[in-house]
Amino acid sequence: MSVPLFNLAPNLTVSRLCLGTMTFGEQNSLPQSLRLLDQAFDAGINFFDSAEMYPVPQRAETQGKSEEYFGQWVRKRKISRDRVVIATKVAGPSGQMSWIRDGPKCLDAKNITEAVDGSLKRLQMDHIDLYQIHWPDRFVYSSYPLSISPGDSLGLWTCHFKTKSRHFKVLHSCVSSYVPMFGETEYDPVRQFSSVPIEEQLDALGRAVDAGKIRYIGLSNETPYGVMKFLHFAENNVHYPKIISVQVNSYSLLCRTFDSGMAECCHHERIYVLGYSPLAMGILSGKYFASDGAPSDARLNLFKGVPWYCRKIWSSSCITCNRLCFESSSGGKYCVWGDQIMAA
Repeated sequence: MSVPLFNLAPNLTVSRLCLGTMTFGEQNSLPQSLRLLDQAFDAGINFFDSAEMYPVPQRAETQGKSEEYFGQWVRKRKISRDRVVIATKVAGPSGQMSWIRDGPKCLDAKNITEAVDGSLKRLQMDHIDLYQIHWPDRFVYSSYPLSISPGDSLGLWTCHFKTKSRHFKVLHSCVSSYVPMFGETEYDPVRQFSSVPIEEQLDALGRAVDAGKIRYIGLSNETPYGVMKFLHFAENNVHYPKIISVQVNSYSLLCRTFDSGMAECCHHERIYVLGYSPLAMGILSGKYFASDGAPSDARLNLFKGVPWYCRKIWSSSCITCNRLCFESSSGGKYCVWGDQIMAA
């Protein structure tokens, strides 16, 4: 049975299932990635999502491989360009991924333009169907003293937070933003500061559209406020492209934050939702409840989480409707909340 199709935008017909490539180049080798792409394509999936920073956990040595693998697959299989829809993303500011345009430090026109050209080169394509801002420019660094080491996290980074009494090794984004994302749920106005104007970002994206480098634009890990601001500026300037989609900050039975303000926003503004991590990193498949604790190459076994007590540093961990806690067969304790997992 083939995956049904629908129109994401005029002249942009996509399958209702989209295959993400976040693990291609790290957890999945090139042969494994090509096989997964073959299986998805044969099942009727024509919609594929990547990002310039992929794969994760991200490292300088592997950055961009997810896009490269997808481009190689299209060429090796001699697939006509109009038979696939490729979405990818520009990395937002982090200050940590120094191998991506020195940070990146911000999402200004220069960074967006360079990111578009870089993705096209890695994909070896002449255009991108859907180009998304991976996370907002509106951020500040965490107030915690920290050191950073990539390589053993599931998300953006593993951060080492130091307090007077304990040293916490935390699986979380190392740039704590006042825009709640990557599992955070609380807006912090104290951290507000000036960022790159949305108009500048839309102008750069519009120029890429005019140049034929991208067809449509979208957002990712945004808030209702951010979505409405992007729409507002596009409505008042004919040169700015309108967003057609938003990748929500994880959407599964364990994470339903989309269902409040963002759901109303997208419904009334006719913005399509691309929900990622629908199985909560595999937790909802049940494989981690098996007697053997799931295959050794499963994501949560390859990349370990953080101690059970570390959930205390996140105030949102008290939101029980968005959290699942359990014990593995080996006696280890886990807490899954949002798209974060913490393991003893």
